[in-house]
Amino acid sequence: MSTANRSVILAETPTAGAAVWTALAGLAVAMGIGRFAFTPLLPLMQHDAGLSLVQGGWLATANYLGYLAGAVICIAWPPAPARAIRWGLVSIALFTIGMGLTQQLWPWLALRFVAGAASAFVLIGVSAWVMPVLARLHQSARSGEVFAGVGVGICLAGLTALVAGMTAAGSQATWLGLGVIAASFALALWRPFSSDGVQATSMAGGARAPLTGQAWIAALCYGAFGYGYIIPATFLPALAHEAIRSPAVFGWVWPVFGAAAALSTVLAMRVLPALSSRRLWAYAQLVLGLGVVAPVFAINLTVLLFAALCVGGTFMVITMAGIQEAQRLGGAQPARAMALNTTAFALGQIAGPLTVSLFNGGLKLPSVLAALVLAASSLTLGLTARASARSAESRQQTEIHVIRDAGDARTNPRFEMS
Repeated sequence: MSTANRSVILAETPTAGAAVWTALAGLAVAMGIGRFAFTPLLPLMQHDAGLSLVQGGWLATANYLGYLAGAVICIAWPPAPARAIRWGLVSIALFTIGMGLTQQLWPWLALRFVAGAASAFVLIGVSAWVMPVLARLHQSARSGEVFAGVGVGICLAGLTALVAGMTAAGSQATWLGLGVIAASFALALWRPFSSDGVQATSMAGGARAPLTGQAWIAALCYGAFGYGYIIPATFLPALAHEAIRSPAVFGWVWPVFGAAAALSTVLAMRVLPALSSRRLWAYAQLVLGLGVVAPVFAINLTVLLFAALCVGGTFMVITMAGIQEAQRLGGAQPARAMALNTTAFALGQIAGPLTVSLFNGGLKLPSVLAALVLAASSLTLGLTARASARSAESRQQTEIHVIRDAGDARTNPRFEMS
């Protein structure tokens, strides 16, 4: 890289604080609205659009299929991070507004699919955009603040749905309101995400070397996480609605979920800084499993709030730890490993609502199965922690030697390819 190009990149690199808040806002819109707004709106759509729980499962699955499609595209044709973020946010705004313009199932399915794809683009793009900035500025510990954006977005969507339920605004008006909020953020964030800066090669670079076996094991466990968490993440408000009829009461379950998610990543980075990302992931999944299985034994406000705290307080910690593991195991191609994790996650969360549909909308057996899958994943992560550390160190040394050999080949004829 020339001195002039390096100077331009450094000049375009934001401060740590600006990068954190910009990325936080992007994730809040992409995940809080593009991915999870349907969950707190499901009770409203059941009330005013006659949506059944099985149909709700299909709408959730459509969003997860879109999320899978977006992740696969990011593996096959990696876009520049800034472009993925900007157009992803614009798409989420338009598709969310579209949800409020119809009450037909098939258009809803299409809109939730494309919103899911756009969300995957933004999540992977934001991760590839912000993590190198924080690493360059020696502020990697602030990644917990970045991923708090998902919880902030979930809390915002939950509070919006709570107000809509208390005022009888209806699901269509709520979708339109969330779409306008998403559009406002997309416009405000257009300029901050105008440049890839130091991240220009983070999504597209280094796609030659195959990923290690440990990276594939991590992806498998990440898929198990997607399967395990998605049932409460999709149906908790609906369960609360069945058990507690007052929207002023059951409507708080999703905001509590979001608040727990927002606080969890910040606390994890500050309280457990010495814990490896893999072990943090394993322990958090055990807590998540408790939240998943708790409503099997009783459904009341106390149990549902406990489940919301357990699931909301761990799923973004696991997401953050999974992304950190992908960066560590991916070496020179971290975004490829992140996209692999995201693909596995999407496959897992597609299977969750489908399992509910297979049991005719029943949640007890799917919840028990999800908790068992999470326990098995945690055990796998714990047993492979040392092997994972050795794999990452070996890959790092290999890449250092490759870089040195490449430099020697340019300066020493003995290293030139024939």
